[in-house]
Amino acid sequence: MLKARLLACALLLASAGCATSVEPPAVPSQTYPQIGAIHRASPALDALIAPDARIEKLAEGFGWSEGPVWIGGRDGYLLFSDVPGNRIHRWSEADGLSTFLEPSGRGGLDPAQFREPGSNGLIRGPGDTILMGDHGNRAIASVDLTTKQKTLLATHYQGRRFNSPNDVVRASDGSLYFTDPPYGLANLDASPLKEQPHNGVYRMAPNGEITLLISDLTFPNGIILSPDEHTLYVTNSDPRRAVIMAYTLNNGRITAPRLFADLTSQVRQDNPGLPDGMAIDAQGNLFSTGPGGVHIFTPRGEHLGHIATGTGIANCKFGDDGRTLYMTSHNMLVRVRTRTRGHGF
Repeated sequence: MLKARLLACALLLASAGCATSVEPPAVPSQTYPQIGAIHRASPALDALIAPDARIEKLAEGFGWSEGPVWIGGRDGYLLFSDVPGNRIHRWSEADGLSTFLEPSGRGGLDPAQFREPGSNGLIRGPGDTILMGDHGNRAIASVDLTTKQKTLLATHYQGRRFNSPNDVVRASDGSLYFTDPPYGLANLDASPLKEQPHNGVYRMAPNGEITLLISDLTFPNGIILSPDEHTLYVTNSDPRRAVIMAYTLNNGRITAPRLFADLTSQVRQDNPGLPDGMAIDAQGNLFSTGPGGVHIFTPRGEHLGHIATGTGIANCKFGDDGRTLYMTSHNMLVRVRTRTRGHGF
């Protein structure tokens, strides 16, 4: 059928043109429960997500799922964190759900001092590694995917321990940008273990030098780069100021901070979630978690709509062939097939 449609389209192009788009083939899968809904604020969302796209629940039973990262190609697998559960889970179409790493952060910690001891945000690292925000070790860490050996990369700034590094993004030159809110610590900012005077956003240069870039956000959380790496996006997961900030990036320095989106008015008990993890497609459209689900914005900040699952969504990343958006939604792992492709695929 697909071959016939392509042939018909090619014949029409020779005369009046062909306006019919060909849907990317769906990733073969078993049938999973359908949940939630996709809410359109603009017809332009149809170019990114089909009107009849299914939100599928793949697995459940987690304390707070976070940090999805896709490993491999179309037949690869997904890793994601259960932060309070202190483990990294592995999921694939072929093998289902299993435990990849436990503890994912640091084991044996006093729960009266550490509320979330596990890993949080996960991304691909150089070679056969992943990088993580490691709450329990209060560090940015690297994990070898084969041996599962962990190496702590960044633990201190100006002689003080980090709070609990949360999310990280890697630039093409090898620099790491990461956020450091106090979510791993019991009592958050009031924790006696907190050594940093702020909840910062940092850059670690390829030579290991660490620079404080942002210190005026109350709870910096998600972080991601635009495809051209000229813009750094940072979410602030504060219900009193639930915003997405954008910063112009130039040789590792930030300038021209601007408010990209303000979701504060949408924060309600019956609309769960705060600005947290993000994904970005090849065209620079931003998929950001927030009140009510994953909000989709054009690079200019136009709000196209949001994906709702009924629970707060902590993070999202593209996987499979780059056209599936995986979302860690509180106690669940869910996904939706898209018409766009994630950056890097």
